[in-house]
Amino acid sequence: MELLQSKSGFICDMDGVIYHGDQLLDGVKEFVDWLYTEKKKFLFLTNGSGKSPKELQQKLARMGIDVDESHFYTSALATAKFVASQKPGCTAYVIGDPGLLCALHEEGIMINNINPDYVIVGETYNYNYEAICQAVHHIQNGAKLIGTNTDLTGPSERGVIPACRALVAPIEMATGKKAYFVGKPNPLMMRTGLQLLGVHSQDAAIIGDRMDTDIIAGIETGIDTCLVLSGVTSTEMIKTYPYQPRIVLKGVGEIPKASLCD
Repeated sequence: MELLQSKSGFICDMDGVIYHGDQLLDGVKEFVDWLYTEKKKFLFLTNGSGKSPKELQQKLARMGIDVDESHFYTSALATAKFVASQKPGCTAYVIGDPGLLCALHEEGIMINNINPDYVIVGETYNYNYEAICQAVHHIQNGAKLIGTNTDLTGPSERGVIPACRALVAPIEMATGKKAYFVGKPNPLMMRTGLQLLGVHSQDAAIIGDRMDTDIIAGIETGIDTCLVLSGVTSTEMIKTYPYQPRIVLKGVGEIPKASLCD
């Protein structure tokens, strides 16, 4: 715990770490207060693509957590940056929510439902059969398939729900084409996170609830890893992976509590 507390920069997942749906998790307020009190640099790095940083800031504000918009980075922003760097001025058919659409617009990527360069898929509650058919049609005509992140499922107030990779799967199966996923654990997003924090990898830690995105991302980026059991991963599930987090906590609230006990 002392090693974790000594880090100068923290990359934190959101779903399953900070909240479930619209419910703030235990100890989060104390953890955020600790980050400020200890003058830590921190970034909420989420694979969620549906909300913009401003919307995420407002969501936390409604829960009683006051954090500046600059502390948020999403897979939608990472995806838009990647696609724009690959093909400036390109167009895309998008299956996703406003956060993804806004991120693409800000990078100069126009929406095109006729002959797009890319099909880009993120989380959305408006997923339907017609959208799948449209995506398949565009990919058969040469569009490239991009997914915002590799999360197969995600936590919610009503339990585990399908996430981006589950939505991409039918399109991959129908076309025989594999998507390129931009979010965690892709090093592109992790390097950007460290750049935004302004810290070296050895001085940073990642806190997440997923072994297959957060923890492997930390291991492959060379930063300290902390898994919390407040999301989708149980103690039994951890044992099934060939890699392990350095430290496992019930939730982020244990970090400031340990400081008080020192």
